[in-house]
Amino acid sequence: MIDGTTRSLDPRLQRPVPRYTSYPTVPAWSADVGPAAYRDGLRALAGGGPRPVSLYVHLPFCRMRCLYCGCNVTITSRQERIDRYLDLLATERRMVSTEIGTAWPVSHLHLGGGTPNYLEDHQFIRLMEMLQEGFEFGTDAELSLEADPRLVNATQLQLFSALGFTRISFGVQDLNETVQQAIGRVQSGALVASAVDAARTAGFTGLNLDLIYGLPRQTLAGFDRTLAATIAMHPDRVACFGYAHVPWMQKHQSAINAGELPGSELRLALFELTLQRFEEAGYVWIGLDHFARPDDPLAVAFQAQRLTRDFMGYTTRPTDTLLALGASAIGDVGGRFVQNESAAASWEAKIAAGDFATVRGHRLSDDDRARRDAIASLMCNQCLPLSLADGPLGSCMERLLGWSTSGLVEKDATHVRVTRRGRFFLRTLCAEFDAYLAQEPATRFSRAV
Repeated sequence: MIDGTTRSLDPRLQRPVPRYTSYPTVPAWSADVGPAAYRDGLRALAGGGPRPVSLYVHLPFCRMRCLYCGCNVTITSRQERIDRYLDLLATERRMVSTEIGTAWPVSHLHLGGGTPNYLEDHQFIRLMEMLQEGFEFGTDAELSLEADPRLVNATQLQLFSALGFTRISFGVQDLNETVQQAIGRVQSGALVASAVDAARTAGFTGLNLDLIYGLPRQTLAGFDRTLAATIAMHPDRVACFGYAHVPWMQKHQSAINAGELPGSELRLALFELTLQRFEEAGYVWIGLDHFARPDDPLAVAFQAQRLTRDFMGYTTRPTDTLLALGASAIGDVGGRFVQNESAAASWEAKIAAGDFATVRGHRLSDDDRARRDAIASLMCNQCLPLSLADGPLGSCMERLLGWSTSGLVEKDATHVRVTRRGRFFLRTLCAEFDAYLAQEPATRFSRAV
């Protein structure tokens, strides 16, 4: 435990705050940044000539909806529905290539969703051929995807590997059947372990597992069994996210009995237990909520303070540009954040009409960049130079230092450093640098613990 924190949580540590995969965060973005602004950003990018970019493709389709899910998904059993989406992904990719050309090398491709492995094999091959027509995929590019272990099979995994994918993330959430029934996602530990073994046999060198704490019916004893089973699978990385119960934003979450959700103290205890078990197993605690084996590139970058963070989470492959395709996809292009229409039907209609589907975004100011860099340093390296106190962010540094009385930060000769206790509340510390947070309803964000 962290010095009795679970017994007496400061109310300030329980307020809803963003996860800071970007700054400013999406709720602060404006509809004033639309298709024309995105096109301007692409043209500004093209002016600098081809250089490595990150690429994200959103595949929203799922066989069924999990009750805890906060992602943008489309439930369908119609393959022609997916085929039409792929048609329009190809159109969107061609529109991007028209503005920037086709010689841009990809540093990292990630397929998210939804359930990317819900695609049939021929659809997946078609998707990759379309991307390869528009971008350069060298041997050093990292290709990763999210997958549902209930749907994978050996043949599918071998196809992914043959197409160049080396990292796969399986959604585990919790292996307790009582919890699984409460969230509408039942999968046995044996099924997940079989998917993990099949991925390794297929040649995947990066194996990620995703867990969630704060789910209904979770107990310390039950989650401890999930942690033990997860560690026994020897994943390279584990992400353990806090469940965000926001039924006013995700209507399907209303089917979860809020009375069965853990309170703040139990949520924090669940994550403390997670940290304890993974550190006992030799994993390195990365940033906010990730764990990695000591020899994993993520752990190596963290130890060397070379870790970075973008819309896809913690990464060892920073680029100045993130190009994003598909419904709800978020990009970072030419000094602008841009997001596509979230509903697949709305995105499809705009792309089919021959225009980009950008629905909101943000042009970064110099002040935004300074705050973004400070937040990234806290999220990735857990420290900030004291010299910031003498500049425009001086008041933010003063507020950050105010947390020293709670034991969350400490000051040395050159830096303010987040303590081990403070890392549990990293999002709250980052919020001291957020100039937009007070303007947004608290209901837009999840609890910090």
